[in-house]
Amino acid sequence: MTPQLYQVPDAVAEDVTDQALKAGYRHIDSAAAYGNERESVSAIEKAGLKRSDVFLTTKVSPRATGYEAAKQSIEGSLAKAKTDYFDLILLHAPFGGRKGRLGAWRALVEAQKTGKSRSIGVSNFGIHHLEELETFIQSGGGGKIEVGQYELHPWLGRADLVDWLHKRGAVVEAYSPLARGTRMNEPALHAISKKHMKTPAQILIRWSLQKGFVPLPKSTTPDRIKENVDVFDFELDDDDMKLLHTEEYSPSTWDPTTQRD
Repeated sequence: MTPQLYQVPDAVAEDVTDQALKAGYRHIDSAAAYGNERESVSAIEKAGLKRSDVFLTTKVSPRATGYEAAKQSIEGSLAKAKTDYFDLILLHAPFGGRKGRLGAWRALVEAQKTGKSRSIGVSNFGIHHLEELETFIQSGGGGKIEVGQYELHPWLGRADLVDWLHKRGAVVEAYSPLARGTRMNEPALHAISKKHMKTPAQILIRWSLQKGFVPLPKSTTPDRIKENVDVFDFELDDDDMKLLHTEEYSPSTWDPTTQRD
């Protein structure tokens, strides 16, 4: 399970992450754009854990398009976090046009080769962006798309993207797995919640796990941080999964996958 630090203020990010680590989380999802990379590492230290005990993710700034800008973003993240490496670095969004995206990817590949990142991947890339990148990789650009991170929940299943990534052996991470709380009153969700005596949030996280995703729930409330990880003592059955299946395409936040340039 992974706490996401999107829009978590710097002033509380360290404490929130410390609480999550004490609750058993071992993956922290940060980003240059979030501005709390240092707080992530400080929390690891505060919890008395080794850096190697925690899987730490960051993302290249969406504005850092092209090789040089992406390289500077990576170096800046390492310096701010005061760590020698990240376990995963993602391109945050498919901005900058073809030249900008592929240049930024080259910086990621270089970071992986030099040990500054153990794994690399992308976030919010549409299939057309992924295919562009795959062609570049196959023509000698280097690297491999190891992780794809997207907003994913029953009202934004993105079956085409998930299928594309899974067929290539990439891990799929689900941010906003709770749809930012906008669908908590859905009748089907409440029925399943009552059936399993679990909260709607726990049902949504369990759905994400059973879809084969790595869910990245966000919370700054201690009780909910603990609640979000208490999802391994039950399973959704086929009927539950069918009830939660929709054909909706309803993002609760931004959607760069549709960008065409």
